[in-house]
Amino acid sequence: MNQKHIVVQQPAQPEQLILLFHGVGDSAAGMAPVGSHFAQAFPQALVVSIDGPFTSSMGNGRQWFSVQGITEQGRQGRIDEVMPEFIATVRHWQQQSGLSAAQTTLVGFSQGTIMSLEGVKAQPQLAGQVVGFSGRFATLPQQPIADVIIHLIHGEQDGVISVEQAKAAANSLTALGCSVTLDLDANTGHGINQPMLARAITHLHHDLAGN
Repeated sequence: MNQKHIVVQQPAQPEQLILLFHGVGDSAAGMAPVGSHFAQAFPQALVVSIDGPFTSSMGNGRQWFSVQGITEQGRQGRIDEVMPEFIATVRHWQQQSGLSAAQTTLVGFSQGTIMSLEGVKAQPQLAGQVVGFSGRFATLPQQPIADVIIHLIHGEQDGVISVEQAKAAANSLTALGCSVTLDLDANTGHGINQPMLARAITHLHHDLAGN
């Protein structure tokens, strides 16, 4: 793996793996403060913020795929092209830590959420939990996503990725019998605030207590 990363927390014997994936034009460093909240809440977790593999086509930061000229029809193809690298990144950290998919949580924001959701859709047994802030599926799943708990958290004023995308994802997952929660923040746009972080951590505490 030649991607840059920031290890936010590294206990001697980690019991959970929390991987953070930023939005387009951001970086591992930009997402690391979010990781600090998860590190504080889960002191036995290895918490790592991951850089997107490519320079952002928007001029700053990193990305997993370009959003220039992107269409609803073309988004899935761009994601499918880079998905093997995303899956390899998750597997790398699982191997490094000796932790299983069930002990792995993917935390994404925006494009990082898209990659995380599409990752568990594409690859069985990739992770046990996904916390998706302000994201969406490229295309809604047609088959159940087994053994994954998905938490969608979205600002209702989001002008970048509409809250309707989160609602559609939750409805689709529920109809397929998947485990999903949806939390909406009425006054937030495309971002993460303290109440959204608190909801994510509460959900994750509940999930990991059940493991």
